[in-house]
Amino acid sequence: METNTKSKPTFIGRKIERVRKLRGMTQEDVAAGLGISKQALSKLEQSETIDEDRLNQIASILGVTLDGLQKFNDESVLNNTNNFYEAVNNSSVNNAYECTTVINNPVEKIIELYESLLKSEREKVEILLSKNKSQ
Repeated sequence: METNTKSKPTFIGRKIERVRKLRGMTQEDVAAGLGISKQALSKLEQSETIDEDRLNQIASILGVTLDGLQKFNDESVLNNTNNFYEAVNNSSVNNAYECTTVINNPVEKIIELYESLLKSEREKVEILLSKNKSQ
């Protein structure tokens, strides 16, 4: 005897709520991005269907693709998370020092950029001050 184990598809609103929570965003954050109230977003999160234009806006605010939002399910998130951690643990980057170096490198570059921009702006201020004194 076969049993049908197919579950009902999850409402798109529920998927939006789950992705929002996984991304660490509040209803206020997403609602502000959409230009609607928190209550209106709550209503969207309870909807079975949402028009594609609105879904595109929501996906953009959540930082995911429309396809990713529409096909989202908890099982795939767990599977992807487990695969990610297995890949990291099995890779040669398992050394904490190497991970820190990789993560901090972009920050150091940004700091260098800001410092050079700050130096340039200070030089401009000095030039303007010296011109102002000579007048």
